Amino acid sequence: MRKVNLKDVEEQERKSPKGRFHKFVKDVSIALGRDPESLDLVKRQPFDLAMVRIPKGKSYCPYHSHGAESELYLVVSGRGSIRDKNGTTQVSAGDAFFFGPGEAHQLSNDSDEDFTYYVIADNPRSDSCYYPDSGKWAVQLEGIDYEIVKGKVTDYYDGEE
Repeated sequence: MRKVNLKDVEEQERKSPKGRFHKFVKDVSIALGRDPESLDLVKRQPFDLAMVRIPKGKSYCPYHSHGAESELYLVVSGRGSIRDKNGTTQVSAGDAFFFGPGEAHQLSNDSDEDFTYYVIADNPRSDSCYYPDSGKWAVQLEGIDYEIVKGKVTDYYDGEE
């Protein structure tokens, strides 16, 4: 058995250049030995667990959907707003919610205190993200790197024959 205590898991700060997107993340699965770059399912582990804290007035990341990943959320403290295709829903401590592949979403903190939650995501070998507001795609390369692309719709066989 592998065991860690949250107080011993390093919290990593991640912020966009202009500061609209700002979060603090404790990657619990990595602390438990998950190797995010491995394609070996034993080393990769079948899911990720992270504790996330979003400061007042910030969002986790842009509105997006995953091509393959599913995510389950459990709010620990604070209040947040969740944007999806139906609009915005308020959530608070004790609320749980789920997004499957293709379901666009965005988590934001519109309260005066930190918005903290756990997210459990399955761990598909390959995933992509679509950003409806900007028309961009994040396409996963080998390992954990992503390439951000913005393109146009084309024929399936374009450039193939």
